Amino acid sequence: MAISTNRLGRRWVTQTRRTVGLGDGFRFSSKRLFRSIIITLAFIAIFPPIFFHFRLRSLHQLQLRKCSWLNNPPLVCAHGGDSTKAFPNTIAAYHSALASQVDCIEIDVSRSLDGVLFALHDRFDFVYLFCFKFTRHKQSRGRDLQKISGNNTLKVGNLRMKEIKELGSVHHPGQMSTSGIVPTIEDALRLVSSSVRQVILDAKVGPPSYEKGLAKDILSVVGRTRCKNCVVWAKSDKLARDVIQQSPDTMVGYIVMIEPSTGLRTNLLRMKDADVVGVYHPLIDKKLVRIVHGRNKKVYAWTVDDVSSMQKMLFERVDAIVTSNPTLLQRQMQDIRTECLQEGFSLSL
Repeated sequence: MAISTNRLGRRWVTQTRRTVGLGDGFRFSSKRLFRSIIITLAFIAIFPPIFFHFRLRSLHQLQLRKCSWLNNPPLVCAHGGDSTKAFPNTIAAYHSALASQVDCIEIDVSRSLDGVLFALHDRFDFVYLFCFKFTRHKQSRGRDLQKISGNNTLKVGNLRMKEIKELGSVHHPGQMSTSGIVPTIEDALRLVSSSVRQVILDAKVGPPSYEKGLAKDILSVVGRTRCKNCVVWAKSDKLARDVIQQSPDTMVGYIVMIEPSTGLRTNLLRMKDADVVGVYHPLIDKKLVRIVHGRNKKVYAWTVDDVSSMQKMLFERVDAIVTSNPTLLQRQMQDIRTECLQEGFSLSL
């Protein structure tokens, strides 16, 4: 009877262990639990440092994108001078830009009927010139402006030097002075070239002579004014190549933009001996800058007048930013510089 009772007891214990998960199953579960705890602890120990490493790396890359231009800041290039304070391509606009200590001034170059080069733009400046010439009285403003806006064929090349000079003698009450509104290229270069790091001569090709003799005329003025820091660029590749051929030591650029007839971007690398590529700023990205720099050419962005585009051009590391509002660009650059230094960015020595 005792033996039978002992057997029953052992069976009961065994059955109980199986029921509550003890025995071999308990030992197996304990090992699995222990392994899970070890893996969890290892994950807790390893993951945060890895996460923070990549997080810091990402933040560092963002800081580099935001701040690395500080080690090689782009030229601030005033488009026609500071046209927020005076009419573009005027002596007043140039003086204003120089007072702001810009690095560079872009000057439009157009040729008169009798071959004189003026700091003038067909599309923009002539509107101002004729507005001031013909709208001296408020009652005639509507009629004259309508007449002016309907004359879409008028070019600098249609007028002689004397006629263009006469336009510059007008002063319109209540508006910014237009005294001396039409300087020659020679006048403009003598004023600005010694006070900035670079001058861009944006050559405009138009009737009646178009490119014929234009490179020679431009180089003649550059030589007379001893403008060693002049860059000549144009939308006309023929003119740019003429300048390269006639004066290999002169810095020359060509323009990359959206071709109106096709809606496509013009060829990025199409002029081997050019030093500068002037790119319409919405086309600029990191890849474009890398490609152009890889060919030992500089990227100049034009014409950049809003804050977000200015910041983007800084972050893309372009070599110069052409803007009609140089003071705004300078302020943006200073603000970003301050932020970067406060965040611990180190400038290269």
